[in-house]
Amino acid sequence: MSRGWKFHNPAGVYFVSFAVVEWLDVFTRNEYKNIIIDSLQFCQKEKGMEIFAWCIMTNHVHLIFRSVKGQKPELLLGDFKRFTSKEIVKAIIDNPRESRKEWLLEQFEKAGAKASNVSKYQFWRHDNKPIELWSNDVIDEKINYIHNNPVEERLVYKAEEYVYSSAKDYAGERGLIEGVIVVY
Repeated sequence: MSRGWKFHNPAGVYFVSFAVVEWLDVFTRNEYKNIIIDSLQFCQKEKGMEIFAWCIMTNHVHLIFRSVKGQKPELLLGDFKRFTSKEIVKAIIDNPRESRKEWLLEQFEKAGAKASNVSKYQFWRHDNKPIELWSNDVIDEKINYIHNNPVEERLVYKAEEYVYSSAKDYAGERGLIEGVIVVY
């Protein structure tokens, strides 16, 4: 990872995107997206993650966050990714309705075989490309990018129609994650 893609400021607000290996469309099922939601809420309540914006797409997640309980942001994000990786793979294994189960597990296993720090399945790609957001203009730009991602992918016509993002919070409605810090 290049030096430019690291968490340099432990108190900074960061934009990160992380994708499923091979950009596999795993988040087409709500039960997998709900694991992400539950984990983000846990990180808010127990680990000091402040969330400013988020969006779950079919194969990746966007997040603007800050760590406020003294934990380094890269460790907070690493814990989140490790936990969700295990939980989502387990949910895929246990899901009798998952028609792609064998194929998905094979892809995760292939990716895991290429990584020295993975025991069996690798779910997330290793890159996060954290970008510290240093001004209100940059924060607004990234929030708009996150919220318009489902519109650009033609999943919805208006950003606030997409349930699995913080766009509802920014439209004055209640979204799926309580306590999102809305920045105007």
